Amino acid sequence: MKHKKILFVCTGNTCRSPMAEAALKQELKKRKIAWYRVASAGLAPTAGSPMSEHARQALSEAKIPFNEGFLSQKLSLSMLKEASAVVCMTSSQQEILRDFPNVTSFPALCGKEIPDPYGQGIDVYRTTLRVIRECLPKIIQVCCPKIGE
Repeated sequence: MKHKKILFVCTGNTCRSPMAEAALKQELKKRKIAWYRVASAGLAPTAGSPMSEHARQALSEAKIPFNEGFLSQKLSLSMLKEASAVVCMTSSQQEILRDFPNVTSFPALCGKEIPDPYGQGIDVYRTTLRVIRECLPKIIQVCCPKIGE
C-alpha cells in the first residue's frame, strides 16, 4: 500500500509545524492509521535549524515523541506536489500557497489560527501545542480518509 503524506507548514519550521508533525504522528499511531506519513516545512526557515527548545519541552511534557535530530527545512515545490494535504498554521500562509489545490489551513479546517510562539515563554508553547492537539481530530477526519474510500 502506498503511503500518503500530510505536510504541516509554518514560517520557520522550528516551533508550530514540528509540534504539529509530532502530535499528528502520535495520534495516527494511537488510532492505528498507518497509511499516512507526516512531515513539516517552513516558508522562510533558516534551513538546518534545530527545533526550538520550548517546542521540545512542550512536546516532552505532553509525552509526545519527536525526532531528537529534527532540522528545519524549506518548503519546496516537490514537497507541495508529493503531499496529499498541506496544512498551514494561518490563513495568510494558505493564501501564499493558494495555487495548490491540496493546501488548507488550521483556520479553514478548525476555525483557529495557530499564532507563532517564537521568542515567547514556555507557557505560550504549551498553549500552542494544546490548540494544535484540539484540532487534530478534525484534521484527521478531513485530511486522512482511508485509502480506497
